[in-house]
Amino acid sequence: MSEILEVQDIHSRFGEKEIHRGVSFKLERGEITSIIGSSGSGKSTLFKIILGLNRQTSGKVILFGEDLTQIDSEKLQSVRNRYGVLFQNGALFSAISVGENIAVPLVEQTKFSEKAVAEIVSLRLALSGLDPKDAGKMPSELSGGMRKRAALARALALEPELLFLDEPTSGLDPINARAFDSLIQTLSRSLGLSVLMVTHDLGSINSITDKLLVLDEGKLIAQGSVMEVRAIKHPWIEEYFSASP
Repeated sequence: MSEILEVQDIHSRFGEKEIHRGVSFKLERGEITSIIGSSGSGKSTLFKIILGLNRQTSGKVILFGEDLTQIDSEKLQSVRNRYGVLFQNGALFSAISVGENIAVPLVEQTKFSEKAVAEIVSLRLALSGLDPKDAGKMPSELSGGMRKRAALARALALEPELLFLDEPTSGLDPINARAFDSLIQTLSRSLGLSVLMVTHDLGSINSITDKLLVLDEGKLIAQGSVMEVRAIKHPWIEEYFSASP
């Protein structure tokens, strides 16, 4: 497998507070990689740095072979078209239908006809485990699990190579959470999707994670398979996995 993402020696600050202190890791193509960590460890901020929503004070993010701090806006947009993002609350636009939500990236970034866009929307809904008829519903009409799937359908709109997932099972009951995990794993295996997921869900960690990264006090304290990380003698890691059945 080849590298799809490389995070090199990331340091960041928020005012006087140091958030990250030399975080480095690589994401291999086709892997499902999960990031866990204590509260305030910098998980979400690191996620935003990789997406370009926050800026690091030093270090590099290399995505699809491109240093994101060194490329122009046109090249940056072409890189962004190669990944999809599912935010924690789904971030669907409440004033437009589910189908229109999924169509947003297609309308903004392609020159597809209206008919082609509608066909792709139906395909992405089906791929995400929803009925194409759900395209006409408003987000408020969907259950929490269905909203997650609709947001996933939008993230898949442009056929990305990489998915970023921010707490994807947050707010879901255990049955829907494990069903969503299964969907992500199926998409990864069948489409060759790489996945980087910030999560606290032990079920997701134990069932679908290929590589696990652990942040604590701004540093990457462990990385490897779930079994390798579980074996590490560190107070936070031991406490985290002690809650696992």
